[in-house]
Order: sequence, then C-alpha cells, then structure tokens
Amino acid sequence: MVAGLFDSVVFLFSFLPIVLFLYYLMPEQLKNILLLLASLVFYAWGEPVAIFLLLGMLLFNYAWGLHLAGVLKNRRRARSGMIFCVAINLGLLSFFLYGRTVLGWLEALLPVKLPFQGFALPMGMSLCTLQMLSYIIDVYRGNVKVQKNPADLALYVLMFSKMPGGPIVRYIEIEKQLRARQISSGKVGEGAMYFIRGLSKKVLFADNIGLLYDEVMALETGQMSVLSAWLGCIAFALKIYYNLSGYTDMAIGLGKMTGFDFPENFQYPYAAGSTTEFWYKWHMSLGVWFREYVYHPLGGGDTEESKQVRNILLIWLLVGLFRGPSLNYLVWGVYCGILMVAEKLFLWRALDQMPAFLGHVYSVFMVMIGWVFFFQSRPAAAFVYLGNMFGAGAVGLSDDRGMYLLVTNLALLIVMIIGLFPFVHKGYETIMDRGGKGLALINCAIYGVMFVLCMTYIVC
Repeated sequence: MVAGLFDSVVFLFSFLPIVLFLYYLMPEQLKNILLLLASLVFYAWGEPVAIFLLLGMLLFNYAWGLHLAGVLKNRRRARSGMIFCVAINLGLLSFFLYGRTVLGWLEALLPVKLPFQGFALPMGMSLCTLQMLSYIIDVYRGNVKVQKNPADLALYVLMFSKMPGGPIVRYIEIEKQLRARQISSGKVGEGAMYFIRGLSKKVLFADNIGLLYDEVMALETGQMSVLSAWLGCIAFALKIYYNLSGYTDMAIGLGKMTGFDFPENFQYPYAAGSTTEFWYKWHMSLGVWFREYVYHPLGGGDTEESKQVRNILLIWLLVGLFRGPSLNYLVWGVYCGILMVAEKLFLWRALDQMPAFLGHVYSVFMVMIGWVFFFQSRPAAAFVYLGNMFGAGAVGLSDDRGMYLLVTNLALLIVMIIGLFPFVHKGYETIMDRGGKGLALINCAIYGVMFVLCMTYIVC
C-alpha cells in the first residue's frame, strides 16, 4: 500500500475518517495545525526520508520570503533576491528530475562505474516547488503579504488533499482561506460528492482502461494491427484524463470538506474545437501557473507576433522539460507548441469556420498523435507506433487479438467516451437541482452505490 494514494483502504477507512473527525471537533485556531500534522503524517508514510528535504525547502523559502519583504523598497536588491531564490528551487528540482539521467550519461563516457546513481524524484516535489515559487514571486511583486506563520506556509505547500496530483494552487488564491474559511454541511456534502466522483474516475474507469492499454503495450513490434495500435492510443488518452481529473476532483472534494476552495483543473478538454482550446482546458492550474509566472513576464500576447511565437514555444519546451528526463517529453512539448503556433498564425480562421463536430475530430486526432510521444519511451519507438496506427509495419487493419480487445472493452470505451462531454454531467445536475428532496435522496443513493463499487474494486 502506498500511503500517498487516495484509493487505498488505509486512507479511506482510517486516515481520512480520523482526520475529519478531529478536524470538526477542533477549535478554529487549531484546525490548521491539525491539517499540517495530518499532511506530514500522510507524506512521511509514503516518503519518510524526502519529508525532511521538503521541510528544509520550506524553511528556506519561509526565511527568504521574510528577507524579500524586508527589502521590497530596494527593487534591485529585491529582484536579485527573488531570482536567487527561484534559481535555488529550480536547481534542486532539476537535480532530482535529471540527476540520474546526467549521471547515466557520465557513466557511459567514463571507464569506471560511478558509486552514486542519484535520487528518485520525491512524490509531490514538482507540485511543492511550483507552489513555493508562486509564493516567493507574489511576495516580490507585492501581490500578497509575507506569511509570518511558518505553519500556515507549510500547510499551503504540503496540504495532503492536493499532494498526489494537484491542482496547483497559487498562494494568492488561498492566502485568505488560510486565515479563515467557512465550513457548512452543504459544503461538506458537496465535497463528498466531488471526492466520490473523482474516486470513481480513478478506480472504475482509469484503472480498468489501463488494463487495455497494458495489453496493447505488451504486444511486440510486428504483432500489432492498426486496430490494436489505435485501441492502445485511445486507452492511454482516456486513462490519463480520468486518472488526473479523478485525483484533482478528489483533492477539490477533500478541500471542500475542510473549508477550502481549490480551482477546477479540467473542463472537458476532449470537447474542445482546437488543440489550443484543449490545452486551456487540460490541467488548467498548471497552465495558469506557466502563463502567470513565465508567459506574461515575457510579454504574453501583447508583444509582436514573432515574440508571441517565441513565448509559446518556450512555454511548451519548459512544460516538456518539467514532465521529466525523457527526450520524448521534449518532443511532445515541441509538437504541442508548434501546433498552437500554427493555429494562432494560419489555422485559426479555418477552425472558426469549421463545423463544431469537425473541430472536435481535428482536436482529438492531433492530441492523440501527441500522446504517442508522451507514452512511448523513445522517439524512435513513438514513430514505429505511429507507423502501426497508419498501417506501416502493422500485421493488418485488424486481427483476432485486436477484435478481442475491442469487443471485451467496448462497453467501457463507450461509457468513458460519453463521459468526456459536458452534456451528461450538466444534464444530471440540472435534473437533480430541480427535483426536490426525492431526487436528492436518489442522488445520495447513486453516489453511495458508486462508492460501494469503488470499494469492491479496491478490496478485490
């Protein structure tokens, strides 16, 4: 059992009930302390050594925030201090992201084996780093007041509800909530429904479609039909969406149960009419972070066209680097950036005039091509897989294995694809909102059944 996951028996039936029970009993002035202690236990259970690293980073950023606040009137000194702090944070993150890869390159060049192979990236370190940078940069900008209570700053960064998968909450979005927030039975109930919905996305959908993806990936080169290749790509596209959006829905739900309001992170991206719109609706908190702290400082969309193109490509290059030490992530980032530039410069008129259905088809098709670079380990392997999707090197359009995988997963695929579009959820919410107490009870029963189904899958 990995303690850092929300879909574990220990978390659902021990950790979470105990934390919530104590939280609702605690006086207001002690609630943050309890949440911080719970978050430290949550993180240390899964990363018992790395917790000291994150606490060290927190102390450094807390102290540096106080220093910045004291020198804000001297803009030159404040700017150099902010840049130094950002460099330290990014340097440490880069060490864990790329240390093993760089050492591997060195070992390949040297005649001896290196005694040190580097460290694995601790869980949540990327998320924590971006949030600490948000705090430091906003203090420098004067957008927020410096946090003088180290416990509150630690809670902002380490809060267990958003640790596994976000959303990335900027300090300016949560500053007031750290001081005071309202908790009501309605908000707790809304949070519980968010959590169950997210848990269902993860356990019932993402985990099950992941089995289809694994079966396709287990096929050797030369054994894959066009049908199997497309099934694998579709399965990954569904898996990553339901997995990430499921975790962020659970985080939003846990936040509401403790009085916090976290930003939405996914807004039906597969219903978009362009890749630009897709990425605006995908992992929105990450997109907002890069726009606020990288894109806009570079001039954003207010600069001349050539600089806008540069800024877009730079952002996507950074996003690719942020994903990890794989050349495929870099290629994926460049691919996405080039598509956005093409839509901005050449394709926008055609996309505006295109029927909505064709826009969706175009967007999904181009995103799916990009996903191949994301889930393959090397660019060469990605191109081979793309070749299989379009017939080059495939055993045929279809084969017995591909048909078996399609038939046995067809119902799941249909349900998951329908769930990508907003009309299902919005229609359901509209009916329930207008139905009175009777439908409210039915709604509770439906969510109860969803939770029981999730438990059945988790336990079995």
